[in-house]
Amino acid sequence: MIKKEMIAMLLAGGQGSRLGVLTSKVAKPAVAFGGKYRIIDFPLSNCINSGIDTVGVLTQYESVILNSYVAAGGRWGLDAKDSGVFVLPPREKADANLDVYRGTADAISQNIDFIDGFGPEYLLVLSGDHIYKMDY
Repeated sequence: MIKKEMIAMLLAGGQGSRLGVLTSKVAKPAVAFGGKYRIIDFPLSNCINSGIDTVGVLTQYESVILNSYVAAGGRWGLDAKDSGVFVLPPREKADANLDVYRGTADAISQNIDFIDGFGPEYLLVLSGDHIYKMDY
């Protein structure tokens, strides 16, 4: 892989239980917003508009819809050569109780090989379920 100055890791595995029925069958970042978007569109758009073209999306809870939505990458211009959006579910382990992310630090730790593959000087860790516009 090519060396990057900065890559982003989006934490998108949360259940979002306070949203009730909206997140009963879908991860919070995959919840529809404004009729044609999903919540995950905001941090992904912020990344590409900030010049960050390599993004790992750490998924977990009810992730099928989110995984397929994010995997295309083209919606945000993250499908060009030497860039991309990468869906990173928890790694399978021998212990059945450890096949999930056990928090932010564990999610990043389980994907340290992915991060090291790009050799970034900076790592931006973001929430995948916040709605805002920002230049990182």
